Amino acid sequence: MSGKQPTVLALDFDGVICDGLIEYFQTAWRAYCQLWQPSDPTPPRGLAEQFYQLRPVVETGWEMPVLLHAILSGFSETEILTHWSAIAPQQAEASGLTPNTIVATVDRIRDHWIDTDLEDWLAQHRFYPGVIDRLQHTLNSSVYPVIITTKEGRFVRQLLQQQQVDLPATQIFGKEVKQPKSKTLQNLLNQLSEEGNEPIRIWFIEDRFKTLQAIQSQPNLNSIELFLADWGYNTLNDRTLAEQDSRIHLLSLTTFAQEYAKWL
Repeated sequence: MSGKQPTVLALDFDGVICDGLIEYFQTAWRAYCQLWQPSDPTPPRGLAEQFYQLRPVVETGWEMPVLLHAILSGFSETEILTHWSAIAPQQAEASGLTPNTIVATVDRIRDHWIDTDLEDWLAQHRFYPGVIDRLQHTLNSSVYPVIITTKEGRFVRQLLQQQQVDLPATQIFGKEVKQPKSKTLQNLLNQLSEEGNEPIRIWFIEDRFKTLQAIQSQPNLNSIELFLADWGYNTLNDRTLAEQDSRIHLLSLTTFAQEYAKWL
């Protein structure tokens, strides 16, 4: 066990700090309309709720409008939850689209929304109860907080600034770093180990079980404590697997607000 508290608290953003489901759906729908041009620009009744339910399958932004396309194409919830890694690229390719094309559309829509109505864009996000307080507390402590996310770092900064959280840009590793989270954690571990004599204890909180599994599979990251945020974008099956895993800790929002010793 790696100490009673971390030296570095690494956090995912979406599904751990911020709940952006409303914004995701609205951005995804606008992107879907541009890419697939449905005859009716009004989303069908119940589509948003289906999207919210299936959000755990989405790893990066290009998949969001593709998820809507898959739902509207008749794929069942079970098919999507079980085979999404195959369905997503197949659906994009069948439509003559690439992930890069799709994500460019998603980012362009989001940028336009922010540029023309920042307050409205910010209002579509919710922060999980107690998380901002924990971030502020961490910033004022000896623990070094970082955010490691597949979201654009500039979007993360906009949202944190709204909450008066002044996290330096150097402590936010967004989509722009263009590398897996495991690589970012390895670089962080190497960098901080070189800078000081004390052992570096990184605790990483993520809401995607598969991401934690990928980190767990790398022996050079064995020193990192891994936590699955049970309040985030994951399924009951993910949480059950985490409970059965000796390396991954299932973390509740209540425990997250408590002292570090209670986490393990």
